[in-house]
Amino acid sequence: MENKYRKFYVDWWKIKKSTVYGVVAIVVFVAVVTGGIWWLWNNDSILTNQPTEAGPKDSGKLIYFEGEVRVIRASTRETVLVTKEIFVSAGDTVQTQADGRAKIQMIDGSVISVRPNSTVVIRNSNSLFGGKNVRVALDGGQINVQTQDQTDGENVVEVRESENYVNPETDASFNINEKTNGGEIRISRGSVETKIGDQTTVIKENEFASVSNGKIANRESLVNPPKLVSPGSGEQLLAGSNGSAGVNFRWERSGGIAPSSYNVQIAKSPFFMSDSMILVRDSINSQSISLGSIAPGTYYWRVRASTNSGQVSDWSDPGKFTVIRRSSGNVITAGDWSVEPLGGSIYLVSGKTKPGSTVRVAGREIYASGDGTFTIQISSNSSIVGIEISDDRGNRTRFNLSLTTARATKL
Repeated sequence: MENKYRKFYVDWWKIKKSTVYGVVAIVVFVAVVTGGIWWLWNNDSILTNQPTEAGPKDSGKLIYFEGEVRVIRASTRETVLVTKEIFVSAGDTVQTQADGRAKIQMIDGSVISVRPNSTVVIRNSNSLFGGKNVRVALDGGQINVQTQDQTDGENVVEVRESENYVNPETDASFNINEKTNGGEIRISRGSVETKIGDQTTVIKENEFASVSNGKIANRESLVNPPKLVSPGSGEQLLAGSNGSAGVNFRWERSGGIAPSSYNVQIAKSPFFMSDSMILVRDSINSQSISLGSIAPGTYYWRVRASTNSGQVSDWSDPGKFTVIRRSSGNVITAGDWSVEPLGGSIYLVSGKTKPGSTVRVAGREIYASGDGTFTIQISSNSSIVGIEISDDRGNRTRFNLSLTTARATKL
């Protein structure tokens, strides 16, 4: 009896021990999962930054935007102000304002870059029998299309009277000429088959063509945007005793067909909006101009080239320079920091500083308003961004801002 009792006791203890181990394992698993979710949530991870709007089948995706961008839904005619990555479907219209830019990734892997003051309509976006068909129509402004190795399907851009079949491995620009109201096509890589009526023309790499009155009106070698020489990007110029600075602007050709003249714009905004312009000059026959009196501040300038045939290049990448007064040694303060995640890697940063100061964050900048407040939309894959705030007297202060806690540290 004693042996039987001991055997029963040992068996009972083994069952109890395994049960305890199982319970402990479950508790540890739940704790790990709960802790992981808590950490992800408090570190502003993918759980909190993913777009909340799921796209329908065969929809493209607006993967990047800055400034004011709107999408008009074909199904509801609702106008959506873009504040996060969203889908675009057949029939939808994408509109950018003067400060707006957007990139749309289509179902065939191509990327459509929409320039400021542009309107593009998604005509078609479907995958059928293994082929992927993409068709867009440019109603105004300019778009750039970059295609990958799309062996099946079609990628078509409608520009006025023409249908342009974009071949694989192509980088092409399409725009509406504001003066002639005709279409223009620029090919920097690859080729495009342009169809007008029953006639098809192949436009090749480094070629330009204009479409007017139902035909190819002009076709020639591409004229490239000029290369800016001086003032150099980010250069600071010290104002003289009269409180202003004389500036000599110089540029040079960057290959392609020889230009006959140049257009120059200088503005106080990187978007070159009309109310920010301080100089607009056309038909310059030289590669330089001089301005004798520019007040302290931050400025942007760009140049484009024209040919005798009427072809106009894209604008050069903007140059930036600053005219500063002699530093007074004052420190610029800032506070009331706020960070709002908009989805993905896009954030809305706001704060308050000295009125009229220039605030630079993640490659973008804005001027503080009359009460010192500012709000700027940025894109960053890092949890910390650098911020520089400067005034027209040369004073400058730098901060590191946490995009998760909205805490700023002065450097």
